Parts: sequence; structure tokens; C-alpha cells
Amino acid sequence: MKNMKKLLALLLAATTTFSFAACGKTATEGGSKSNGSAEGAADTLVADASGFESKFSPFFSQNVDDTHIGQEYTQVALVSSDRVGDPILKGIEGETREYNGTEYTYKTASDVTVTENEDGTVDYDIQLRDDIKFSDGEPLTADDAIFSLYVYCDPTYDGSATIYSQPIAGLEEYRGGMSTLSVLIAEAGEDNTDFSLWTEDQQKAFWDAVNDGGVKFAQEIVDYMVENGAAADAEDVKTAAAGWGFELEDGATAKDFFLAIGENYGWNFSAMEKETAGTALADLIPEDVYNYSTVGVSTGESAPNISGIVKTGDYSLRITTSELSAAFIYQLQFPVAPLHYYGDTSKYDYDNNQFGFDKGDLSSVRAKTTQPLGAGPYVFKDYSDGTVYMDANENYFLGAPKIAHLNVKETQEADKLTGVQTGTLDVANPSYSSEVAKQISEINGSEELRGSVIDTELIDFRGYGYVGISADNVKVGNDPASAESKALRKAIDTVIAAYRDEGIDSYYGETASVINYPISNTSWAAPQVTDDGYQIAYSKDAEGNDIYTSGMSADEKYKAALDAALGYFEAAGYTVEDGKLTAAPEGAKLEYTVNIGGGGQGDHPTFLILKNAADAFKSIGFTLTVNDLANASDLYASYQSGAAEMWCAAWQSTADPDMYQLYHSAGSTNYYKINDADLDDLIVSARQSTDQTYRKGLYKAAMEIIMDWGVELPVYQRSEAIIVSSERVNVDTLPKDMTPYWQWYAEIETLELN
Repeated sequence: MKNMKKLLALLLAATTTFSFAACGKTATEGGSKSNGSAEGAADTLVADASGFESKFSPFFSQNVDDTHIGQEYTQVALVSSDRVGDPILKGIEGETREYNGTEYTYKTASDVTVTENEDGTVDYDIQLRDDIKFSDGEPLTADDAIFSLYVYCDPTYDGSATIYSQPIAGLEEYRGGMSTLSVLIAEAGEDNTDFSLWTEDQQKAFWDAVNDGGVKFAQEIVDYMVENGAAADAEDVKTAAAGWGFELEDGATAKDFFLAIGENYGWNFSAMEKETAGTALADLIPEDVYNYSTVGVSTGESAPNISGIVKTGDYSLRITTSELSAAFIYQLQFPVAPLHYYGDTSKYDYDNNQFGFDKGDLSSVRAKTTQPLGAGPYVFKDYSDGTVYMDANENYFLGAPKIAHLNVKETQEADKLTGVQTGTLDVANPSYSSEVAKQISEINGSEELRGSVIDTELIDFRGYGYVGISADNVKVGNDPASAESKALRKAIDTVIAAYRDEGIDSYYGETASVINYPISNTSWAAPQVTDDGYQIAYSKDAEGNDIYTSGMSADEKYKAALDAALGYFEAAGYTVEDGKLTAAPEGAKLEYTVNIGGGGQGDHPTFLILKNAADAFKSIGFTLTVNDLANASDLYASYQSGAAEMWCAAWQSTADPDMYQLYHSAGSTNYYKINDADLDDLIVSARQSTDQTYRKGLYKAAMEIIMDWGVELPVYQRSEAIIVSSERVNVDTLPKDMTPYWQWYAEIETLELN
């Protein structure tokens, strides 16, 4: 879980869903360790990374930096995307699209033809280029694509990709009839005497691990909840588990808690790491038992193949889905990994239903996790002392990179700017703020962000900051969906929203802007100011009237927000006398806490906003406690566990704005605990259309429901800075019109050093 929280720290927050959108290398028209160090030589580009976990596999990479190595730099995707994240469907000859007034031609690995059939099925016919080679000289063919698909769809696959959740025809039949060793032993129980599918020794090892490391894992959660006042003592497992999102019986033990966690995650130990309150589960149970969740065991009949995946030629295949899924085309942006390297060619015989490995056994794929090989622009050579060393791929289909070596170096945030200044880095991605902008200007000796020392490229960050509220923890009575509960949350949102402009301007200056809907402005589905019905977040009172009028001063605006909040509190059932709250209704309180990760020093863009709002609330008899946590992992655990009342974090978006994971009642990261049938219907309906205009309307309606629940206050959209050494890099060869989906490395093969 320590690794998982590292990932969350890099992505936050949580990524809504994992996406391969950035992986596909496209062309637009309009280092090895021998260089002696991580610093750049005359033929070496050095880029920064926040931290590696050595999972450089295109299948099993998890954190952002590992994924860059295992996908963007070393692999080629089946389908690729353009500057706004839309898939390229005619990439072999090149597809021209306009962006920001300029036409760009994108060349990719494939052409895709989508056919909606009368029976509701959809065919995706994919034609691959016939001139792509992996870095070892072997050709990339349809067999490699099919092998990769079968890895992602294997019953024991537990990586971040979710193509197995898509409605590919025959997929369910193929994945059936098999379970993992951990699931089978857990379901059989400790007293099982049938050892036809596993050995008695395996069963004993499993339960020994549960009774030792598993119990310790669960007890750490209980102790954490006790330390934070959410449970009475170390024996109060039921209360602690409830705060962590698990319902247990009276008298439940730490073992019962661990069993509930295991059942919730299908006994996938890697996935269970998400629940840790401290020690990683991998450090508490033996490695062989930990691997039981990746060992497939045949339990009955299953289909020998996935009927919806058909090889139609040496360089072509067809994938058929049983129904229309708007997200499926985005799922096709996965890396095509080499069968001969990650699999076993002696086990590949398409006509006889062999696909490069034994079904349920991905050991050959997992064995190469730290040593990626692919058809991308660079060849992985080594990882040591915090640096990944790569050499240019002479076989790259868009042309060998002009820079011979690429080193990617783990770098602390404080060292990114100075690293580019002093020459230890050529490219970096520092956390951008008005203070960083000031430092860049000083380094350049002018007010310019693009100067003789550092060239700065600003793009909108592919995500946004927000304040979240748990509907389960901030409510009136026992119904989170009641009008009174919604009014309570909107009272809180209304006051905080009023202080967003001042707070964001103070922290970011002109490098960020306030947003009003729970979606990144980089998404095509984001409402625009010019759209009909566009509203400032929480700018209406309880009667539906506008809170603000044109020409209001800041102080007048704050007073108006506070008056409106009193109206919402009254609607929630609070007693209001002489402009102050004197009593709360049953189930509600006069004090709530918001957790924020400001390092214990208030270093967070939303900190000033919350402090100002807290002062305003105090004047009406309401207490908003701003809990500034020094440890970011404590922040994540507080809302992931369901213990937090309110929190501040950020979402990173994917190219497709699917809301299922975050806001559907069954969504895996629905930390808001929003449960609304109308919202669920809108989210599902939006998945079943490819018409962007229609989908945008559905998402707008969905966002209005989310705002009406008062569980999320959108706060800011910030800029992301890519800083490049003007002294060592030919900045004229950087990609033009960079976006969150088209970063500095999108055309890395044409990048030049001075």
C-alpha cells in the first residue's frame, strides 16, 4: 500500500480510471549508462521523474513514472490519440486534424474501422502497419496484438488496465471456469478436507498467513481508527471497520475484518494493499502465498478462446463487442507487446486456441516486469541508482530519435528547477505556482518565462482540485439523500465557494483559474461559460435566487454568501436566532472537520480558502475545523476509508469523461457516497453512445445532480509547467501546441540537442 499511496500522491488524487491514451506514439507534420552518469552528455537528454517502483512492464506498471518508461518511451500502441485525446482512426497514411488554428497530421500504427451491426454488436476492424519492428528487429504483427489482448483478458490479470471489463463478445465465457488459488482456498475455509484442486500444504500456508500477517494488517487499521477517535479501543473492531467502509457483526475480530477485506477484493492481495493503514500486506505474508492470487485454477468448463477477437490477416484483426460502449475505443489504446519476449512462441498457435501462455499463468509476462522491450522510440538498457538509462531505437517506425540516449532521473521536487538551471536535468515538470514562475523569471534575468536559460511551456493540468464531502458523514437524520441533508452540505459549499477567487489568485496567480463544474476544463465534456445554463458553483440561495449581483465588492460577496448559507442551514433544520446557529437537527452537528494535505504548514492552494471560510462560519456559530495533515498518506486514507467528513484533493482525468468510477453508486472510488438512481441512469446512458454532443448533455445533467447533492465543490484548474534547458535543448524542435494529451515527449524522435 505504500507503493499505492505513492501512486496516489503522483496522480491526485486517484486516477479516475487507468488509461493508455498517452501511450500511442504518433507523428505530426506542420542513454545508455555508458555516458558515465545520470547527467547529460553531448548526446544524452536527461528528464526528471518523481519516483520509480521498477514496474516498467506495459502490462503491470502502476505509478506515473514507471508507466512513462514501460509505455510512452518503449512501446507502440494499437490505437493512438491526438492533442485532445481523441483516437486516430486512419493513422497508417496519416489523419489531419485542426487544433488551435493549425492543422496537424497524425501517423500511427493502425487504421480502425468501426461498424455498428443491426443486431447491436459492434465490429472494430484494425489494420496494422506492416513495417513496424520491435527494438530487437522482430516484426510487430497481429499475433503480438492478439497475445497482448489475451494477457489483459486473462482471469488472473491484476494490472491497472480494465479492457477485461468491456463487452467483448465471448469474453465472459472465456474467463469463466477458472478462479485463483487464493479465492478457492478462502471460500473452502480452514476446515476443508478436499484437496483435489490444491494441496494440504498450500491450504495450511494460506491460513497461517491469514492468521498472522492478515490479522496484523487488519489490526493496524483498527489501531489507526482508534488513534483518530473513530473507534473506542483496539477491541472495537466493528466500529473501526464501519468507519473504514466494512460492515461486521457484533464481536467481530481483526481476523473477521481481514476476511471481509479479502472477500471485497476477490482475494487479490495486490488490490487489498489499498486498504492498508501502515504496513504493506506484501511485507506481512509470505511471497508464495501472496502470489496465490495470481495462480489460476481450472474449476470447470470454459470457452477455449474469446470469440470476439479474430485474426483476419498477418497484420489485421477484428474485435467485436456485444453492445456499443463509448469507452471501448479508448481501451484499444494499449501497448502491443512482443509475444516472443513476454510470452512463449511455442505456446502460440492461433488456430488451436493457444495464445502465447497457459491460460491462468502469466508468470512469463510477470518475469519481465523490470525489463521492458517494445517497438517504441527508445530501448530500455538499465535502471540503477534512481536513473533509467535508454538508447535510441534504430528500428522505430517513425524514424530513429535524433538524441542517442535518454536518461530519466528520480528528482526531488525542490531540485527540479535548479536541476535544469545547473545542468543536471534538461527537462523537468515542477509543481507550478506563482512563486515558481517568479524564480524562472529571475533565472532568465527578465520577466519572461521563456529565456536564454529556461524555456517554459504551460499547459492545463489534466485534472482539477476540489473539496469533497461525504454524504454519509455530513447529513441530517439517517438519510444522506434527503432535502435537509443536501441543504446542510450546500450551506457549507456556498461559503467556501465564495472565497475561491481570492485563495487561488493568492496561491497560483495567473497560473490557475476557478472552475465551476466537477470536471477538468481539458475535457470536451466540460461546460463552457458560453453554454446555455452555465452557472457559478453554489451561487443560488435555498429559494433558487442568485446570491450575487454585478458590481458587488468582495466583502459584499462574502456577506451575501453567509446570508445564503443561513438560509440553507434553516432549510436543513438548524435553529437560527439573530443571525446565528444555536442548535443542530438530529444527526447533524455545529462543527465539521475538513482534512487537507498542506504538509502541516498550510502549503496547499485551498488552505487559505478554507481558513477564510472557517472565520466566516465562526461569526454565525458554526465551526469548520481545518485539519492540515503533515503526512499525505493520512489524507488519502481518511477519505478512502470513509472516515473523513470533508477533504481536499484532486482528480486526474482520462480522455474519456466516463463518470462511473467516481459517481455511480457502485463506483469503486465513489468516496462521496453519492447514491442517486437518476445519476446512475445518466452515467450508464452516456456509456452507450458515441455521439459527443448527446453525451455532453448527459454529463451536464449528471454534474447538476452531483452539485445538488452538495458532495463536491470544484475549486481550481491549474497550469502544468514543462521547463526545458534553452542552453542544451533546441526548443524549436519541441512539439507545437502541447496539451495534457500531447506532452513534450509526444514527438521525441524529432527532438534535438543544441
